[in-house]
Amino acid sequence: MPGGITAVGLYASPSAGFDTPFEMLEACHERVHRMLALLDRLSEHLARQGLDTAAHQAAQDVMRYFDNAGPAHHEDEERHVLPRLRAAGRHDLADRLHGDHEQMAVAWQRVRADLLALAEGDWDAAAQPEADRRWRAFAALYQAHIRVEEDEAYPAARTGLESLAEQAMGREMAARRGVTVS
Repeated sequence: MPGGITAVGLYASPSAGFDTPFEMLEACHERVHRMLALLDRLSEHLARQGLDTAAHQAAQDVMRYFDNAGPAHHEDEERHVLPRLRAAGRHDLADRLHGDHEQMAVAWQRVRADLLALAEGDWDAAAQPEADRRWRAFAALYQAHIRVEEDEAYPAARTGLESLAEQAMGREMAARRGVTVS
């Protein structure tokens, strides 16, 4: 795509599989960072070149990711990470992450409306400054959330996790995505 907003490699398989579910969750975070970077590049592209084919495609790519993989990832955490945090007495952390998931879902709907307008060619360039604010706030929320998960939540949730329980976690994550693991 012209203008440096390419999505090549966007959907490459993560380096981790469902047999290592916490590594899979972290690999999903890498994809989130790539999507947020694409959103940032899209903003810059729109400012320089306006709405064009590359902008349409980038908007569709970001929507596809956050409409599908984002909710699945949050569901993984709600089912497997937050209950382990609560069982370990980390209710405050679990509640914070759950609240973040809710905030991100609301923020995503606002960002998605902008991206849908772009994807459908119904973009008003005068709306960009306000859209940029929403996009930056969405990215900041996600980035802060990921830091807390990787620095605090995942290590705490993994503490004492037995191999069989981790395997069951990975199988359940895969099954919800229609993937069979051995």
